[in-house]
Amino acid sequence: MLTPPDRVRLAHDAATGVEAIQARFAAHAYDLHRHDDWLVGVTDHGVQDFLCRGARRLSTPGRVILIEPQEAHDGQAGAEGGFSYRMLYLPRTWLRAGLADTPGTSPRFAASLCDDPELGAAIRHACAALSAPAERLARDAALDAVLARLRPHLGPAPRVASGGRAARVARLAREVLHDDVAADIGADALAQAAGAADRFQLARAFRAAYGTSPHAYLLQLRLLLARRLLAGGERPAAAAAACGFADQSHLGRRFRQAYGVTPAAFRALCTDVPDDAAHFA
Repeated sequence: MLTPPDRVRLAHDAATGVEAIQARFAAHAYDLHRHDDWLVGVTDHGVQDFLCRGARRLSTPGRVILIEPQEAHDGQAGAEGGFSYRMLYLPRTWLRAGLADTPGTSPRFAASLCDDPELGAAIRHACAALSAPAERLARDAALDAVLARLRPHLGPAPRVASGGRAARVARLAREVLHDDVAADIGADALAQAAGAADRFQLARAFRAAYGTSPHAYLLQLRLLLARRLLAGGERPAAAAAACGFADQSHLGRRFRQAYGVTPAAFRALCTDVPDDAAHFA
């Protein structure tokens, strides 16, 4: 029996900024990456194997995946036959506004994988509402239902200790990377800017604080910026230059590895502006 080809369908709701994705993958889906948004998804078919919070998770049909902004994660098939899922990308501002009546201003997901049939059904319904013509009130009602079912899974963010010198070094290096995402800074220069003894001390401190290397972190910053530029209508070549990628093909490879769709296809879906080069995974 032949395995269906990989496919990604994305819908962008301009009024709320929420994105709905329906995807199917035969094996590998995407490399380790981060998002600016809150991710809430449900597995429809197969076994969805993903890394999050330092451990591998296996999501089977009906299970719900919850990933916070900036949480690194990947995706691949956990069994033969591939997998399919639906996912909502909820902007931070939208979620914050929806939780305005909830104590605590910095919530977090209690777990990255859970069993909640009602939430799974709400996610499926919202994806359908955003992916097909629907009245504004119907779309809002579907998203409100997701938010209502999310509340039991949200708790206050844990207090983070300020740490010592290593934590300060990591924090300063992170600030340097955020200040100029497109800059071509070397490890030695970054270590000096962060006040580290050398690049090796910086690498240890940064990984301890953020779970990855400065280079991998910078790549994720560039991909997130590219998503924002493409969603705003920027062409892939211009986005690649603005984000510090070597060229459009470099952005294309990294973008597809991270999100399962080409930059041109993502731009077309977000802006309704067709592009001859646009195609999906």
